Amino acid sequence: MNKFIAPSLLAADFGNLQRDIEMINKSDADWFHIDVMDGVFVPNISFGMPVIKAIKKHAKKTMDVHLMIVDPDRFIGDFKNVGADILTVHYEACPHLHRTVQAIKAQGMKAGVSLNPHTPIAVLEDIIADLDLVLIMSVNPGFGGQSFIENTYKKVAQLKSLIEFSGSNALIEVDGGVTDENIEELSNAGVDAFVAGNFVFKSKNPLKTISELKKLATG
Repeated sequence: MNKFIAPSLLAADFGNLQRDIEMINKSDADWFHIDVMDGVFVPNISFGMPVIKAIKKHAKKTMDVHLMIVDPDRFIGDFKNVGADILTVHYEACPHLHRTVQAIKAQGMKAGVSLNPHTPIAVLEDIIADLDLVLIMSVNPGFGGQSFIENTYKKVAQLKSLIEFSGSNALIEVDGGVTDENIEELSNAGVDAFVAGNFVFKSKNPLKTISELKKLATG
């Protein structure tokens, strides 16, 4: 099974964004993880459409876009137009989740659903077969640099069981506090994709850090 490293551009140097994008292009990373926040669903604001469009011009890898916004249905077509390959919405923000997932797929993108730390895996039972990806938040969404929530391992195990039981092909992604100290255990638990922000971009040698994460994830 492939393992995917997805550096989070939220932790990049916004003054040198093109440099950091080109670093990821050259690295062993697989995806660009792009967090979109609206200041309503989470207490922070981040990338808008023009910035994502600019990222797409330089990015040569999969654009993994994570929407931390209310009413994401309004923007599904816009995110397709600016280059999203995977579009992940929050369970907590989508009262008509099945419809939202179908709308993402109708635009030709892969559909993901994210769960906040307090949201149980069981809420996905009726939608898991339709999903390409489930993103488990291992920190509270909205800010980078938080500590990893240990209960994440249990949630990954529960999600893995649900995926296997339902025959779903969904990948498991974890976002928040991923480091060289926990990525191996997460991988062994069944995680397929790893979002790493500060651990990559605040390191002395991001290229080497990404390479080491990839090696640890793939065993």
